[in-house]
Amino acid sequence: MYYDYRYYSRQPNYDFISNIAKAIDGEFSAIQCYNKLVKMVPTEKEKSVITEIIKDENNHLDNFTQIYYSLTGRQPDISKSHECPTRLKDILEYSFEDEQESVDSYMDIAYSTDDQNIEGFYPRRNR
Repeated sequence: MYYDYRYYSRQPNYDFISNIAKAIDGEFSAIQCYNKLVKMVPTEKEKSVITEIIKDENNHLDNFTQIYYSLTGRQPDISKSHECPTRLKDILEYSFEDEQESVDSYMDIAYSTDDQNIEGFYPRRNR
């Protein structure tokens, strides 16, 4: 009996796809929280910094959405999965902790693939 092993090598990695979907939800939630934060900070300098962070988060969301689409052939179901705190101090702490966790998670994603197209989204990745 003949088996075409190339078929198995083309099968999607569902754990990888699930991690990309979680990253998309995380980015979407972070954007919502930063949008809330930008309305609460008192100075224009703070607003400017947070606006830049929002732009970065939108770029991350776009990149993960591209990766997801390239792997699945469909757009992700994006939903806000985390509630943003209501007090300024709590939002700042939440955002900082979330960003640290996200970086670790994204590096795990980067190291779990050899796909050259995906690798380009992680310029600090060393092999």
